[in-house]
Amino acid sequence: MKRFAGTACLVALTTSLSIGADQIESKHAPRDASAETDPNSGFWRGVAPILAERDVTAVLVPGHRTEIRSRWTDRNLYFLFTCPYEQLNLKPEPVTGTETNELWKWDVAEVFIGSDFKNIRRYKEFEISPQGEWIDLDIDLDAPRHVDGWVWNSGFQASARIDQAAKIWYGFMRIPYAAVDARSAAAGNTFRVNFFRSQGAQPNLKEIVWQPTNRSTFHVPEVFGVLRLVD
Repeated sequence: MKRFAGTACLVALTTSLSIGADQIESKHAPRDASAETDPNSGFWRGVAPILAERDVTAVLVPGHRTEIRSRWTDRNLYFLFTCPYEQLNLKPEPVTGTETNELWKWDVAEVFIGSDFKNIRRYKEFEISPQGEWIDLDIDLDAPRHVDGWVWNSGFQASARIDQAAKIWYGFMRIPYAAVDARSAAAGNTFRVNFFRSQGAQPNLKEIVWQPTNRSTFHVPEVFGVLRLVD
């Protein structure tokens, strides 16, 4: 949940599916999974990623091409981030058993997702760090202090793995479907979504995003893209 990072991004899609640059498809999975951080595993194999590789001014960020994959089951919605890095900015003494407020001050990958297309200023935010720390937030931009949404608990599971030799970290999220949508999970359901990533410390902080906000905050729901559940 970066507060002062304007964002802009061009997206490349490594898939032959005819979907727009502001869309991501979540592929149905026959089973649920836990802590599946390998993009070549049986769970993730065959799921084409979207790519985010631009900085806040739409300039390519070499060495930081971020892959984002998604799957779904009747019970859960899944995301996998593949995050190349040059230098990690990690919180000392990480705690993974409970959420870490203000986790966005360190390296994170983030999902902003909402199912309400009428009140787009209400949505959920999920973050994961390279160390497996996490935070989930119920965002209401019309609330006096929407940052207080961090006290909400979705029950989502986060897992991360750092490949130091390859300089890539992987972030896995398993989000209970009921935490983001009142409908039953079904092919054709759509969500409003955006993805963000922060990497490194100042003065070498990198911001990699999916859909541009062109403002000094990530919280611009008007520019979110669309996630669609597919068979």
